[in-house]
Amino acid sequence: MTAHVKVLIAGSGPAGLTAAVYTARAQLRPVVVEGEPSSTSDQPGGQLMLTTEVENYPGFPDGVLGPELMTAMRSQAERFGASIVTAKVTKVHLESSPFGVWSSDPSAPDPDYEAETLIIATGAQALMLGVPGEDRLLGYGVSTCATCDGFFFRDQHIAVVGGGDSALEEALFLTRFASKVTIVHRRDRLRASRIMQERAFSHPDIEFAWTHQVAEVLGDAKVAGVRLLHSTTGEERILPVTGVFVAIGHRPNTSVFSEEVELDDQGYVVTRNGTSTSVDGVFACGDVQDATYRQAVTAAGSGCMAAIDAERWLEARGS
Repeated sequence: MTAHVKVLIAGSGPAGLTAAVYTARAQLRPVVVEGEPSSTSDQPGGQLMLTTEVENYPGFPDGVLGPELMTAMRSQAERFGASIVTAKVTKVHLESSPFGVWSSDPSAPDPDYEAETLIIATGAQALMLGVPGEDRLLGYGVSTCATCDGFFFRDQHIAVVGGGDSALEEALFLTRFASKVTIVHRRDRLRASRIMQERAFSHPDIEFAWTHQVAEVLGDAKVAGVRLLHSTTGEERILPVTGVFVAIGHRPNTSVFSEEVELDDQGYVVTRNGTSTSVDGVFACGDVQDATYRQAVTAAGSGCMAAIDAERWLEARGS
């Protein structure tokens, strides 16, 4: 049977749960489709569920564990009346409000929900290397966010994998903490902009491992090095680092919305006038529409914005 809801929120990271807190306090009884634990994307709690210590989220002077922060946000949303469903949005029909949202069999004739407003907060996932040791040591020396984790690598030798602007930005930021940063790139030249290349080449604490790929992340309880493979000769060598920052890009979790709302060239949801999308009554917040900042605090802030935008949209229509 199709359930009718005023606000449906797809995603349960900082953006989605903040939107849930605000819409629940506004007595809109939101339903949060939080994702599935077995999913490689759109997982409950978002990327912070894969983060150990979070020291840059306001209000926690001693830091907080990523899963602990997300559990607290979830409890807060539920306290005000948000309903959280462990499922993944599999199909949407967004021609006009109420919108059809499927969270089970996408071939079913009727949607699981009819939502007067929809808030898309499905986030983005960092592209990973797919090598042995990477998943096991994620959060224990393997990271995808220098801004989040760089502080923990003070006076250490760390590696950054990638060759674009993002990789060089990460490497330059990490020189504030690390004793040495080695950029591992599979080619003999970078694809980053010229100005970023010049900054990296001129920095005394940055070195390059040209034409090398990471074949394995080494270590038991934490990163102890990486095994590198030469891209042309196949020769192997060990780079003794204590941290590995993967900076080969992000993929927004927008595949289910790609035919329904406007996306940019990178696949992020395009928002205008706050958090409004190309579909009237559909809003987007967090990393699913933010290719620039990708921080928990900015995601939470945009979740607040989306909730207020959705509430005002409903009020304007007398709902």
